[in-house]
Amino acid sequence: MKFSNCVLILALILVSASLRSEVTADDVAKRPNIVFVLCDDHRFDCLGIAGHPFLETPHLDQLARDGAICNRAYVTTSLCSPSRASILTGQYAHNHRVIDNYHPVDPDLVFFPQHLQAAGYETAFIGKWHKGGEIDDPQRGFDHWIAFKGQGTYFPDGRGTTREVPQTTYDGLNINGKRVPQKGYITDELTDYAIEWLADRSDEKPFFLYVSHKAVHSDFVPADRHRGRYDDQPLPIEVPSVSEMNAGKLPMWVRNQRNSRHGVDFGYNLKGFTPEVYYRRYCETLLAVDESVGRLRQELADRNWMDNTVFIYMGDNGFQFGDHGLIDKRVAYEASARVPLIMTAPGRIPSGQSFDGLIANIDIGPTLLEAASAKPLDEVDGMSVWKPLCEADAGSLEGRSVLYEYLWERNYPQTPTMHALLGTRYKYVRYHGLWDRDELFDLQNDPGEMRNLIDDEDQAVRVEEMNARLWEMIQSSDGNEIPILEDRGSTYPLRNPQKAPQASFPDEFFK
Repeated sequence: MKFSNCVLILALILVSASLRSEVTADDVAKRPNIVFVLCDDHRFDCLGIAGHPFLETPHLDQLARDGAICNRAYVTTSLCSPSRASILTGQYAHNHRVIDNYHPVDPDLVFFPQHLQAAGYETAFIGKWHKGGEIDDPQRGFDHWIAFKGQGTYFPDGRGTTREVPQTTYDGLNINGKRVPQKGYITDELTDYAIEWLADRSDEKPFFLYVSHKAVHSDFVPADRHRGRYDDQPLPIEVPSVSEMNAGKLPMWVRNQRNSRHGVDFGYNLKGFTPEVYYRRYCETLLAVDESVGRLRQELADRNWMDNTVFIYMGDNGFQFGDHGLIDKRVAYEASARVPLIMTAPGRIPSGQSFDGLIANIDIGPTLLEAASAKPLDEVDGMSVWKPLCEADAGSLEGRSVLYEYLWERNYPQTPTMHALLGTRYKYVRYHGLWDRDELFDLQNDPGEMRNLIDDEDQAVRVEEMNARLWEMIQSSDGNEIPILEDRGSTYPLRNPQKAPQASFPDEFFK
């Protein structure tokens, strides 16, 4: 009897395993392909469809018309490596602990592409990895790997640059562990590699392609075919005067940063720096990225994959071009923390959708895993927004807010540690470890964030409530402890003696 029972049980197990195997194979065949394109430093308003006065982005505009353009997309840390780590892990920087551009990701952290692999996906990473400084070795979660060290370079000979940014490298590409020279303009070359990989795919397994552009990271170098296109265009950004910054009650550190490496008075320590010229080159550099999106989508169309492909385009952070007297990023202002996010999924995400629900970079992994019917990540701070997008239901995200954080870097001492609440009409920013003002802005009536209401008596209760909410979010996500990592890289503390003087303490501090 015992032997018979064992035989019966074994038979049931084999049948069950066989059925699971058949279901799994069928499920795998039905899963959508996924293409995720990440652009470096792409601010939210630099799109033709966003109403830009001269920038031409026809392929991104068409992408938005074919799916959803997400009007309230943010990153939770406006800095390359932390933001990219948040995309891969679904976690805030204080949890994944990549808080600068010099330290690698903890080897025990799980990336969402690993779950796609487990769900039967073929995966590829092509482009800028930029976590851990000079690291470009093949990483977990990817079957195919093409990357470069640090920031790489637009052209292999470095031509067209006015300065070499930190972590610029000329070592070519790491292709599946083999060093290969860079041949041409980096945006075009990465796109070529992506299309080459797509050409080797079949319909037997779904794929996940992650194209991570160097562009449009400074120093901005457009492709030769685009250089000079916008030479005569004005800067469509209002650069405030010192007196306007004072009148708006901006913190001392913001007024002081104006005359620093990351300010308009001393931009990157370059003689004769002007945000107008820098902005024109930035827009010209974006043109090749737009063309890249068009080429990738054309390849999908040529292979009849468009109808079964989720296509996502996103910026890893924004960029300041004189907003608040600043350049670069890191800050919680809209120009720095808000990014373009466009998603298409024919038959799933309604086309022509202008989606106003709050979405953050920590939501990308959870969202794509749900779209792929893959196992969710175990430890995340973000959430899936797949159903709200598919149902065109921004109202389901009403009242949501996310935490913004930036942790002070010795390399760039101009910008302090800060935490902020993103996603509501009012933005509250708390600065940590310095003798200065915090900030409160009414984004509805002051979209440029130039009237700080933090000391307005009528806002006292709101400030108290938002401070309590901020701490609730910090504590609920285990953010009470700030990671402190050893110093790496150069520091840039210089000021221009001929430009804006040192800011004074606020009048309300003198009592």
